[in-house]
Amino acid sequence: MTNNRHQSDVLIIGSGASGLSLALQLAGYAHVTVLSKAALKEGATFYAQGGVSAVLDTEDSIESHISDTIKAGNGLCHRDIVEFVVENGKESIKWLIDVGVNFTRLPESQGQEYHLHREGGHSHRRVIHAADTTGQAIENTLENRVRAHQNIELFEFHTSLDLLIHANRCVGAYVYDQENDRIKVFQAKFTALATGGAGKVYLYTSNPDICTGDGIAMAWRAGCKIANMEFIQFHPTCLYHQEVKSFLISEALRGEDAKLLLPDGERFMQKFDPREELAPRDIVARAIDHEMKRLGSDCVYLDISHREKDFITERFPAIYARCLQYGFDIAEQPVPVVPAAHYTCGGVVIDKRGRTDIEALYAIGEVSCSGLHGANRMASNSLLECVVFAHAAYKDIKLKLDRASPLVSVPKWDESQVTDSDEEVVVSHNWDEIRRFMWDYVGIVRTNKRLQRAKHRIELLQDEIHEYYGNFRITNDLIELRNLSLVANLIIESALQRKESRGLHYTLDYPAPETAKPAGDTTLQRKEDKS
Repeated sequence: MTNNRHQSDVLIIGSGASGLSLALQLAGYAHVTVLSKAALKEGATFYAQGGVSAVLDTEDSIESHISDTIKAGNGLCHRDIVEFVVENGKESIKWLIDVGVNFTRLPESQGQEYHLHREGGHSHRRVIHAADTTGQAIENTLENRVRAHQNIELFEFHTSLDLLIHANRCVGAYVYDQENDRIKVFQAKFTALATGGAGKVYLYTSNPDICTGDGIAMAWRAGCKIANMEFIQFHPTCLYHQEVKSFLISEALRGEDAKLLLPDGERFMQKFDPREELAPRDIVARAIDHEMKRLGSDCVYLDISHREKDFITERFPAIYARCLQYGFDIAEQPVPVVPAAHYTCGGVVIDKRGRTDIEALYAIGEVSCSGLHGANRMASNSLLECVVFAHAAYKDIKLKLDRASPLVSVPKWDESQVTDSDEEVVVSHNWDEIRRFMWDYVGIVRTNKRLQRAKHRIELLQDEIHEYYGNFRITNDLIELRNLSLVANLIIESALQRKESRGLHYTLDYPAPETAKPAGDTTLQRKEDKS
């Protein structure tokens, strides 16, 4: 590697479950580079609590998992993809166990090796977990493995700007080195986007700060199709506390009989769905939103205090400790919760091998739209998708490594015409404005009027950001703002195109699903240069 150029066989942008799983599997056959926008583990995987869904119980079945997923997806899941993912679930869990993930075990006397949770939308217990810090266990295990592998190079605090495209083939990316404040060229025979979702486009989110839709934005600018961006999943239960930014209260609590309560202690989910607290997330989040607006309340409450304290502290040690840190003993009292943007169900369109429209470019995990989730992701199918599609992409790339096109010459980054900004406040103000109007106008419940207001605002802001981006030197905040504004526009445009309510997209102008024609994906493709 020279100071500003780097070459490898495979470039993986992102370091969560999907990116690190792909890196580990390819490292026996290729020189792999992994880019991480922050510290390696600082992504959504690390903060995932619930677990990984797969058919592991003899009383469960593949068909039941498929049926539950399709039902949760409200008619938009691609059945062939659902079958592919579910059928590969057990093998994916075995791979995670083989690399060292320490899932919670049961006593030998119970006849089953691992404890399984049941979560919303699932008809059986099928969520394998590591207490209530499953993502942390997976991320730490994978990180330790990739750090020890001689064929994997890791670059932390490196933010990708744009993909390098030559003759409709991805040959790498321009990348901003945050610590040295310079732009580098990373070239590779194959590139995989594993950048996660876009929760930070909303004011309230369970996502860490780095989830700004970078991969979706880069893929859009490169010419990839993007689908179903209107389906943003709001997790029903984030801890409501002024000092807490994004702490999730796992759905697994409701799987263990936690109840949702109004401020006066009354239950309410029975009014909205016969499955009550175990209804899919879109239904539970809308019910909470409805009750909060009806009552003018800042939050509702989640109560598991009727279970024994030993049970709670054994099943949910991290959640118990974190809530106690903020003054809530969940073994003794209900805890205040609110919905928050949690998961991006849409993204870069891929096939069963993780391939995008552009040759040698893959997308895996939350950045992608595989067809698994449809209009609403079922709980704990996300980590499963990460591992299954990492393996699918690995197999496809491995087959092509020996006959891959040689690396081409690409121009270095030109910043000769830009200057240092003396108005950084523009970036922070635009960032705040986007996140606030997305929350107000493009949130859990939408209307045409709200969406049009959001569309007008985002187009004005995008013009301003585009001009700013062209005139001033790159900063990490500016890169994220550029991507955040683009993703916001994709969400708004997708929401405007869907003239019905379905799954996570609920609009008062079209409160029922369209029945006159079969449900279809909302697919967008770039027609003009709009950064």
